[in-house]
Amino acid sequence: MTAAARRISPYDPDMDLALGRSTTKSAPPDNPHAPAAPPAPYREKASPEKPAPCEGDLGTSSGVNIEPGSDDDGWIVPPPVKLSDGTHVQLYKDGEALHAAYEAIKHAKRRVCLESYIFADDDTGQAFAKLLSEKARQGLAVYVIYDSVGSFSSDRDMFRDMARNGVRVREFHPIRPWECKYSWRPANRDHRKLLVVDEDVAGLGGLNVGGEYAGSWVIQPSKPDCDLWRDNALGVRGPAASHFLAAFKKSWNYIGRGGRIRSAEYQHNLSAGEFGLLASVPAINSPLRGFLCNLMSEAKLSIFITMAYFAPHDELIEELCKAAKRGVRVRLMLPGRSDVHLLTLAQRSFYERLLSCGVEVYERQSVILHSKTGVIDGHCSVLGSTNIDYRSIEYNLELSAIVRNHSFGKQMQDLFENDVRYARRINLKEWRRRPLWDRFVQSAVIHARTLL
Repeated sequence: MTAAARRISPYDPDMDLALGRSTTKSAPPDNPHAPAAPPAPYREKASPEKPAPCEGDLGTSSGVNIEPGSDDDGWIVPPPVKLSDGTHVQLYKDGEALHAAYEAIKHAKRRVCLESYIFADDDTGQAFAKLLSEKARQGLAVYVIYDSVGSFSSDRDMFRDMARNGVRVREFHPIRPWECKYSWRPANRDHRKLLVVDEDVAGLGGLNVGGEYAGSWVIQPSKPDCDLWRDNALGVRGPAASHFLAAFKKSWNYIGRGGRIRSAEYQHNLSAGEFGLLASVPAINSPLRGFLCNLMSEAKLSIFITMAYFAPHDELIEELCKAAKRGVRVRLMLPGRSDVHLLTLAQRSFYERLLSCGVEVYERQSVILHSKTGVIDGHCSVLGSTNIDYRSIEYNLELSAIVRNHSFGKQMQDLFENDVRYARRINLKEWRRRPLWDRFVQSAVIHARTLL
C-alpha cells in the first residue's frame, strides 16, 4: 500500500479475507426490491409528431447519447444476451453505461469494488464518491482503486473523504516518488475500468468516472459545455461476474503487497469458451499481443474494429492486411479527432498500406472516439479498456472481455454500423493526394509510436 493510501484510508484489509466475507446480512433470495440486472437506461423513441434530428453531416446529432430520454443518435439499447452458463451480458453505449453502474452501486447489498484509471472530481465523480461513501456508511465493504497519473488532477480531499466514511481506497503507482511504499514505476499505469457489485453483477469498458463520459446520465453537470466522448461498456450478471472479482482482487493485492507486477494478471478462456476475460499486465511475453494477432489470423468472414488509439506493432498491421487479401472484410473505425493528437497522426501513417490491401478505414466525426471494441466473424467480440497501441500492450494494466456468441456479435456489428453513419470513409486516391507536409509528420510520428 502506498504512503498516500495509508494516510488516506483508515482501513488496510487483506483482500484475500475481505473479499470472502460480508459486513452486512445477505438480502433474502426472494427480495422483490433486488434488481434483476444492471438496469438498462430508459430511452424514449421519437414520435411521428416530433421526429428525431437527422444524423451526421445532414443534421444536428453527433451520434453520442449524452442524456436520457432521446434516441437521436439512432441507437436503441439492445436486450441482454443470455449465455449458456446463465450469465447475461448487456451492451452499453456512452453515458448510459455510467448510469447503469451508478444504479448497480445504489442497489448493492454487500460489496462494491470499483477500479478506474480516471476518477474525476467533477460533478459526476463527486456523485459517485458520495454514493460510495453512503454505501460504506451503511456497512457494505467498499473498495476503490484509482490510478495516480489518470487521477492526478483530481482533488485528493475527495479520496480522503471517502476513506473517512469507510471506503477502502488505494492509489496505483503514486507518481510522487516519496509516496511509494515499493519501487517507483511511473511508466506502468492501471488503465482498467472495472466494477463488481455483490457476487453476481459486474461491468467493464472504456469509460472512466467523469462528466465527459456520463453527460447528464448520472447528474446534471454544472458545466455542460465539455467535449462529447463516444464509448462503450459491458454489463454482466451471473456466474461470469466471479472472474471480474478475481481480477479486481489481483490488482488490490498487488498494490497492497508489492512484488512482481505479473501478480496482477488474470486470464480466463482466452482461446475457447463462451465468455473469457483478460486482465493483462506489462510484460515481455504478455499474452495480449499474441491474442490480438491470433484473432486477426483466424478470421474467415469479417473484422470490425472500433479503436480510440491505433498505433500497433507492424505484426498486427500485417495480420490485418493478410486478412483483407484473403477475402475477409476488414473495417476500422478510428478517431477523426482525439484527445491525443499525436496518436491521430500515428494512425494515419498506416492508411496507405491498409487501404492498398482492401481494408476499409473510417474516421468518426464530431466527437472524441474513446471506444475499444472489436467483433470477428460476427461471433467473437472483444470489449474493454485495451487500445491497440504500445502503451496498452507494454506499459499498462488493461482489462478486456471476450464474448463468443452470435447474438451479441450481431449487436456489436449493429453498433459499428451506427458509427458509420457519423463517420467519413477514407478514399485511397484522395489520401494519396494529401500534402507532403502531412506525409512527413506522419512518418516522423510513427517511428516514435513506442513512446506514445
